[in-house]
Amino acid sequence: MAMRHPVLYVRTCACVAAVLLAGCAVGPDFHKPAAPDAKAYDASALPAQTASAPVTAGEAQHFDSGADIPGDWWTLFQSSPLDALIERALKNNPDLAAARAALTAAHENTLAQRGAYYPNVSAEFSTSRTKQSTLLAPAPNFPVVPQEFLFSLFTPQVSISYVPDVFGLNRRTVESFAAQAQAAGFQLIAAHIALAANLVNAAVGEAALREQVEATEELVRIETQSVEILRYQFDKGYASRLDLAAQESQLAQTQAGLPPLRKQLEQQRHLIAVLAGEFPAQSHDADFDLASLKLPQDLPLSLPSRLVEQRPDVRMAQANWHAASAQVGVAIASRLPQITLSANAGSTALAIGDVFKAGTGFWSVGLDLAAPIFAGGKLLHAERAAKAQLVQAAAQYRSTVLTAFQNVADTLTALDEDAHALQAAAAAAEAAKVTLDLAQRQTQSGYANELSLLNAQQAWQQARIALIQAQANRYADTAALYLALGGGWWHDPNLSGNDHEK
Repeated sequence: MAMRHPVLYVRTCACVAAVLLAGCAVGPDFHKPAAPDAKAYDASALPAQTASAPVTAGEAQHFDSGADIPGDWWTLFQSSPLDALIERALKNNPDLAAARAALTAAHENTLAQRGAYYPNVSAEFSTSRTKQSTLLAPAPNFPVVPQEFLFSLFTPQVSISYVPDVFGLNRRTVESFAAQAQAAGFQLIAAHIALAANLVNAAVGEAALREQVEATEELVRIETQSVEILRYQFDKGYASRLDLAAQESQLAQTQAGLPPLRKQLEQQRHLIAVLAGEFPAQSHDADFDLASLKLPQDLPLSLPSRLVEQRPDVRMAQANWHAASAQVGVAIASRLPQITLSANAGSTALAIGDVFKAGTGFWSVGLDLAAPIFAGGKLLHAERAAKAQLVQAAAQYRSTVLTAFQNVADTLTALDEDAHALQAAAAAAEAAKVTLDLAQRQTQSGYANELSLLNAQQAWQQARIALIQAQANRYADTAALYLALGGGWWHDPNLSGNDHEK
């Protein structure tokens, strides 16, 4: 009959645990925010296509509303060196590797926290050698046997403990960890598409700077010749000192602008190497050329209602909001009672060969109820802090959404206005080229002097520099649009697998 009481006790504890497990998780339940009620990105109407110009990167670009974005959008520039560079960077970039490791760590932390759902089982084996005092004999005349006061004790046992998730402390904790892992996944996605966009911009910048350096060097040569001619004319009395000083000042200004351009060019090359996971001293496979890049003419334009789903920074802010919501439940549950069920079973014997014999076993079962009574306000203020952080996360989410719409609106404006700027720069360059051609003919025919020709060459080189900058802006604006719309990561199985939204 004595053996039936522990069985009844265990069954009672099991029933109590089953009832407790039916409890609910305290704290707010997170709900996915609705898409913004925005019908357009900008208050002004978007033109059907951009302005065009008969030069490199001067093609008109059309906006295709609702069109999808390819995952490898950079291939639309049709540059094999650029494709190879980005492919190499996606494999070797250390920041991307760090983001992958952070995602793995967040995922493993979530799995580790899920272990709290299950009982904790541990095995233990202890042994001891003990010598007791002979003065502990029952009577003065009691015969003392040394072996009775010197003995070994062997105790193997198995312990089981389980904490029922009565108020959802474990569930909310796992929910928070899972949301943090999701945020880490979108951080990896953001790093991936930002790396591709940065490399496109760096390649375009390198090409534009190299052409500007060449044009500026040619401009310095032309202005140097102009100074020499004016100095000769001044010595002969055909030119004033004012004309000579003005030309010398122009030459000095042009020469002063050359070192910064060379510095930027080298820094751009260093940037490309580092983004590709290489040292700046490593040589590049090839120099980029603006004329070798193809400007995409059909530009996708995602619907405003889809933008929050596509932007990884918005999704990351949403995941952080979710994690903050779960932390409120964790803080509330920490102030409520916690129940622990435990059980131990084992054997104790004086000899190692007797540990599994009859009569050496022992067992115990227990139920522990602990409730915080006074913690100096620690738990109360922790709950208030969690609620404040929830408000903060919600505000940060809204700020991220607003910034995302601003990015798209700014990029669309840049695409439109920079197309007009290129059109004007192309017209100015064409006019400067016509002037140069006329000056060359007049000089050859004897109707104009060499100084007039040099002035025309100077104007042409200046117009060429402005044209190069305008062309580079068209490529950079296009890359910025793909980045602002989310970069098409959902078509990459290696990235879309990180989206585990529940």
